[in-house]
Formats: sequence, C-alpha cells, structure tokens
Amino acid sequence: MPKTLKPADMGKAQIEPFAKRLVAWQHQHGRHDLPWQQDRDPYRVWLSEIMLQQTQVSTVLGYFQRFLDRFPTVKVLAQAHQDEVLGLWSGLGYYSRARNMHRCAQQVVAEFGGVFPADVTALQSLPGIGPSTAAAIVSLCFEQRVAILDGNVKRVLSRFLGFDHDLSVSAHEKQLWQWAQAMLPVAPQDMPSYTQGLMDLGATLCTHRKPECPRCPVNQDCVALKEQRPAHYPVKTRKVKRSAQSLWLLCAVTQAGDACLQQRPAKGVWASLFTQVVFDSEQALQAAVPAQWRRHLQTDPAFVHVLTHKDLHLHAVHLRLEKTVPLGTGVWFDATQWPTLGMPAPVRKLLKGQVLGAASTTPTRR
Repeated sequence: MPKTLKPADMGKAQIEPFAKRLVAWQHQHGRHDLPWQQDRDPYRVWLSEIMLQQTQVSTVLGYFQRFLDRFPTVKVLAQAHQDEVLGLWSGLGYYSRARNMHRCAQQVVAEFGGVFPADVTALQSLPGIGPSTAAAIVSLCFEQRVAILDGNVKRVLSRFLGFDHDLSVSAHEKQLWQWAQAMLPVAPQDMPSYTQGLMDLGATLCTHRKPECPRCPVNQDCVALKEQRPAHYPVKTRKVKRSAQSLWLLCAVTQAGDACLQQRPAKGVWASLFTQVVFDSEQALQAAVPAQWRRHLQTDPAFVHVLTHKDLHLHAVHLRLEKTVPLGTGVWFDATQWPTLGMPAPVRKLLKGQVLGAASTTPTRR
C-alpha cells in the first residue's frame, strides 16, 4: 500500500482561505466573456470542455461557434452524420474527441431523453467524459461540490501545496485529487466561480512557463513561490514513448477541382477521416497509378507531422489530371463535396494548395 502523502508545510489555516481568495479573484479578474459562460447550459459547457482538452481557448472559439450554429442542441448533433461532425472538426486535432462527442450525444438522447444528467457517475458512463470533465459540468452547471483536476489545475494545486510526488503514478494523482476535493468552497453557490477561477488561474497567471506569481491571488501561501521554484511543479517523470511512420500520399486532382480521396479505417492514424490515397511505400503508390500517368508524378520533399505519440513522415506525390481515372482504392469527390469532409490539417492544406493551382508547399509543423 502506498504511504499517506502529505504536502509540505500545509495546514488548515493556509488551505481554508484558498477558495475564498480564488472566488473573489475570479469575480473581479477572471474570464467572463467566453461564449460558453453566457448561461449554465450543460450542452454548451460539455461542448466547450471537450474542445478545450489539449487545445487553447483562442483556437476553440471559432470552432465552438460553428458547432453551435450547425448543432444548436444535443439532439441535432445526435442526428448528424459522423462525416459532417468530423468535417466541422477538421483542423482542431485529436479527432477521437469528435467521434466520442458524436457518440456521447447519441447516448444522451437515447438514455437520458436529450438532457445531460446532473450526476457525476452517470456522466462518466458517457463516451469521452472522464472524471474531470464530469466534475466541470456538475460544478459549473449544477453547483455541485466536485473537484476538477485537468492539466492546468494539477499545476496550480501542486505548486500551491508543494505537492512534489510523481503524478505519473496513479496513487499520487489520486492523493492530489483528494486534496482538490478538500479545498473546495463550503457554499455550493460558489462552485461555478471557484471551478472557473481554477481554470482561469492556470490559463492566465499560473502558466507552465513564466508564471506571474506577483499577481496571483493565493501567492502568500504558495509553497512553490516560497521555495522559489514554480518550474519544479508538477512532477511527472514518465515520458511518452514516441514512434515514427512513413506514409506516401497520392495527391491526385483534376483541373476542375475534383480530388481523389479515401476514408481511413475506424481505428489507427487519422481514424475515419478522409485523406489522399495512402501507401506504405513509393513503390506501392506507383503501382496503383496507370502506367501512362506515372511520368507526371511529382514528389515533394518529405515533411513531419507531429501527433501525440507518433511522428508521421509524409511524402506528398502530386498528380494533376484532365479528368478522373481509377486510382487504387480512391474515390473521386468534386469541388463542392470534398471541402465538407473531415480531414487532418496537413491533408486539407495540401489539397487546397493543389486545387487552387498554387505551387506545392510543405505544411507547417503543428
């Protein structure tokens, strides 16, 4: 059994003011103009929480509004085709979020009559909703005293508490979650401001690099500041094991703007998204192209597209045709169809550049 973990030099006298100071700070200095803050609609909060996972607020804003315009309710989202959902998500990355979001909407409609449950356990039974996302929904929308613990909050609390145990160990993360629960405000009506305050503090002041400690509302009791080493927290030693893969993309288009694409398998890299026809080698790609067209192939220098656990070395091979011809497993989409499909960012950029007749360019590394 792991031993009981006690953050350094932290007693009741220091912990009790934490919530009060944070709530007061959020009222005066926190963010209040984000589109999902205008009401306590669980659908809007859930949508924002899913989009904000590993994604900056500035990036999410445009996507959030486009989703609301097209899918104003969870019932409308549930009725949509997955390809349309992925199409609107294109460029936001981490596409499993979009697939889980669509499945979640369908389950909310089927099991809860289109109303998000006000219960953490019930919420966690839905696809894509983990403990922290469920806690955010019930605390922001229903004033329940449940602690969130996303990446920003782990950083804020571990610095404040001086919690220097390795958070890649599940027992240590559970212990930090217990501290997070113990530090909640007593009054349920303070929970929305408290939860939002934690997220605001981590996003604006208690940042990963160059935290603005003098402006922090809880700096007088922050262990990391007293130690003069905020960069030490949070501690997480386990490194992500990375792999690499080379893919050859047959970027075939016609002069009319038609594009030859394929839908990826439901599992694996770019699952269920549309891409150019993908091959594991240049030889396999050339074999799929009719002999009379092979001399027209033009290959760009390889570029790297970075995924969470993998580096993709992509080779774009361009082919411009007068009309459509059979190419491997590809399906042709006309110029009105392919822009609506869900595509990874580098695929869409390659395709747009090719169809617009622009010179081939290497997509930027994200």
